Amino acid sequence: MEFEHEEEEALQPMSPTAEYLKSSALSFMILAVLEMEIPIDDTLAVPMLNDVFLPINPRFSCIMVTQNKGVKKWKKVEVNVSDHIITPTFKSGMSVEYYDKCFNEYLSNLATQQFPTNKPLWELHIIKYPTKNAAGNVIFKLHHSLGDGYSLMGALLSCLQRMDNPLLPLSFPSRQSTSRRTNARGYSVFGSVFKFVRGISYTAYDLCWSVMKSSLIEDDKSPIRSNEDGVEFLPMVTITTTFSMDRLKQIKNKLKVTINDVITGIIFSGTRMYMQKMSQESGVANSTALVMLNTRALGGNYKSIKEMIRPDAEMPWGNRFAFLQIPIPKLTKSELENPLKFVTNARNMIKRQRNSATIYLTGQLLSIMRKLGGAEATARYIHGTLKNASMSISNLMGPLEKMSLADHPIKGLYFVVPGPPQSITVTMVSYVETLRIAMTMEKDFMDPDTFKSCMEHAFEVIYKAALDDSPPSTT
Repeated sequence: MEFEHEEEEALQPMSPTAEYLKSSALSFMILAVLEMEIPIDDTLAVPMLNDVFLPINPRFSCIMVTQNKGVKKWKKVEVNVSDHIITPTFKSGMSVEYYDKCFNEYLSNLATQQFPTNKPLWELHIIKYPTKNAAGNVIFKLHHSLGDGYSLMGALLSCLQRMDNPLLPLSFPSRQSTSRRTNARGYSVFGSVFKFVRGISYTAYDLCWSVMKSSLIEDDKSPIRSNEDGVEFLPMVTITTTFSMDRLKQIKNKLKVTINDVITGIIFSGTRMYMQKMSQESGVANSTALVMLNTRALGGNYKSIKEMIRPDAEMPWGNRFAFLQIPIPKLTKSELENPLKFVTNARNMIKRQRNSATIYLTGQLLSIMRKLGGAEATARYIHGTLKNASMSISNLMGPLEKMSLADHPIKGLYFVVPGPPQSITVTMVSYVETLRIAMTMEKDFMDPDTFKSCMEHAFEVIYKAALDDSPPSTT
C-alpha cells in the first residue's frame, strides 16, 4: 500500500488544455530553430541540458501516462539526456546549397514525427552543416502539451545569455500599446454604457459565430486550403522571410495602431495576393484566420521560470491562449486602391473580439464539453475549429539584444508549430531589430516561393502607402 501511495504522489494531473493538445484528435509540437554564427561544438549539449534545461521545469522529466477512464497524468522518470540529442549525418564535402536542401527536408520530416511514449516530450537536434543562413542549426523540439509559446520561449531564454554581457538580463519590447494608454482618457458615463451594450451584442454574435464555425461552417476550398482529411499528417515545407522592426514601427506610428495590427494586416494582404495569383476568383473566397491570443495578464515581459510556476503567478506557466476567428478581408477594388485597409480592418476586428467576453465564454463552453463528453470529445471540437478555418497566425516577442547558447552566438531564430489540420500556419518572433516570419505549408499543394514573394510585396506596398505624405483615407 505504501508503494501505491508513493506511485500516486509521483503522478501529477495534466491541465485540460494539455490533454486536448495530446489526444487522439490533436497533437501539436513546437520547433524552435536557432541559427548559429559559428560551427557547433556538440560536446557542450549534455552538460547544458543536465545543468540548465532539465531544472527549468519538472515537466521536462515527465512522461504522459493514461489511467482508468482515460485520465491522463504526468509521471516523473529518470532522464538520460543523451537519448534526447539527435545529430544527423549528411554527405560530407557538399555545397551550402546541398546542405540547405538537406536541412529543409530534415525540418519537414521532423514536423511529422511523433514523440515516443516512453520518454519525456522534448528533443534537441544539432545540425552541424552550414546553410545559407547559418554555420549550423540547433532545433529544440517540444510537445505543445508542455506549455505554449510564451512558456517555452521563457524556458528557452533560460538557456541563453546576452552576447554583450552574460551577467545582464535580456530585455524585450513593451507589450503595452500607445493606443491603449491614449484610450484611457476621455471617459464618460454615456460612453461606458454604450460600450457595455455594444460589448454584449458583439459577444452574443461572436460566440454564436464561433460555435457555428467550429461545427457547421467551413471556409471555401482555396489555394491556401486543400481541405484534405488528415492534412496535419502530410509533408510540410517551411520558408522564412525577415522584416525590419524599424520599418514596421514607422507604419505603426503613422497609422496609430499596434505592431500586431501592422503584422496581421501585412499577412492578410500577402495571403490574398497569393490566393488571387494562384486562382483569380479566390481573391474573394471566404477564408478565416485563427489569430492566437495570449490570455495571460496584459503588460510586462517574460517572467523567470521560478515566477511562472508559482501557484499565484501573474504570468503563469502552461497553455494560456485562445483563438480569435478573424475573417481575412477580401481583395476587392477598395483594398487594391488602399492597401492600408488590410491593417485597419485587422485592427478593428481583433480589437472588437478582444474586448468582448467571447474568449471567456468559449473557455467555459470547453469546460462544460469536457465535463459532459470528456477531453477527447473536446479535442475533436477544437480540431473542427482549426480544420474549418484556412490558416493560423501566432507571434512571440524575442529579445532586443543578441544572444548566445553555450558561447555560440545566435544569428537568428524562428519557430514553427506542426500539427494543426490546416494547409498553412504563419509564426513570427522578433529578435534584435528584425521580425522573422516562418510560413509552414502543405508540400506539393502550396508554392512556398510565390507565397513568400507575395508576403514581401505586401509589406513593401503597405510601407509605401503608410509613409506617403498624403495617404488615402482608411475609413
